[in-house]
Amino acid sequence: MAKQVEVRHMSMELFYESMALSQFAFQYEKSADELEQSKEQFATEPAVRYAAYVDNKFAAQAAVLELQTYIGGKVYDMGGLAGVATWPEYRRQGLVAQILIQSLSEMRSKGQFISFLHPFAFGFYRKFGWETYTEHKAYTIKSEQLPARIAYEGHIERLDGDYSKLSDIYHAYASKYNGSLVRTELWWKYRISKRKPGQIGLYYDKSGEAAGYVIYEVKNSRLTVHELIYLNEEARRALWSFISQHDSMISELTITVPSDDQLPFLLSDPRIKQEVIPYFMARIVDAEKFIEGYSFQASNTDDQIPIQLRDEHASWNDGCYLLQIDAAGKAVFNRLDKIQGSENAIKMDIGSLSAMLLGYLRPTQLTQFARIEGDSELIKRLHDRIPERTTYLPDFF
Repeated sequence: MAKQVEVRHMSMELFYESMALSQFAFQYEKSADELEQSKEQFATEPAVRYAAYVDNKFAAQAAVLELQTYIGGKVYDMGGLAGVATWPEYRRQGLVAQILIQSLSEMRSKGQFISFLHPFAFGFYRKFGWETYTEHKAYTIKSEQLPARIAYEGHIERLDGDYSKLSDIYHAYASKYNGSLVRTELWWKYRISKRKPGQIGLYYDKSGEAAGYVIYEVKNSRLTVHELIYLNEEARRALWSFISQHDSMISELTITVPSDDQLPFLLSDPRIKQEVIPYFMARIVDAEKFIEGYSFQASNTDDQIPIQLRDEHASWNDGCYLLQIDAAGKAVFNRLDKIQGSENAIKMDIGSLSAMLLGYLRPTQLTQFARIEGDSELIKRLHDRIPERTTYLPDFF
């Protein structure tokens, strides 16, 4: 007898059942006080939460957080997929797939034309159209390898867990990257304070303007930098000098930085430990609407580029299009019944389009991996119209 499967929106009544599944699946345990804090967050944080039922029994869950992200300096509404979990007896029955497909349709209707997630397995989510969009570097630096201490004209104000003065600096920094979050007050309250506790060093330049900050902890002779944000080279140098003042307390420092960071070049001993870590995945939810708001590189001429897009799980994206980009970089992505001379069209799937427009991989790189196929001249024209911008996400959900 076939089982009855239903995906519903989750209400507060399911909070404790949801937390029981989360704690089991992600292998942690919350105290009674922590559960009450999580309950407040569950009720307050903007999100659509999904519950999958099998024969009226709660079997799986996921949430789509209502977030915003910077892409090309513009703000996009983004659906942040999080908390995907299934009880073991219901795994490998397609429940998560049903949640994902329903969530895509609902994200589209709400104007969330891009979605991010942190994958438990990249291959699993790649099947549903998400693709790697960002990575970061992780440094481990011995105390004797720290940057040299220097004199600076501004000053550091040390704060203890006070995040209220950091938001403007963060947003000025984050908007330079593709895929960083627009942090709300609730995000600072519920997310940053929990994941990035400790001391804060806030740098003011000689005119008294706040220009950077560092959030860090010192435990067991290790200094962990949770976040290092700066608006100019002066602030970067001053903050690293402040960090290096802790050298007598520690044996090593760990820090995560954007993939384009070049700190080793500036060190007297650049042979520090470095790791490059693939991090989050992205998926364009509605290709036409996403491209309508996207800023392409300006040019001397207009471009018309035929594209054949594959999207198995979002039928509204699947098909033939003409990408028209004017000289100023404004574009439309018009659906066609068919492409004349379709052998010359650029062919790609939704994951490749997502990685490409966010700037993680360039069109010519995707061609090398056979993730984009088509006329080489068309691909070159598309390559030239996509701005070069580093992806970075200093958050987790």
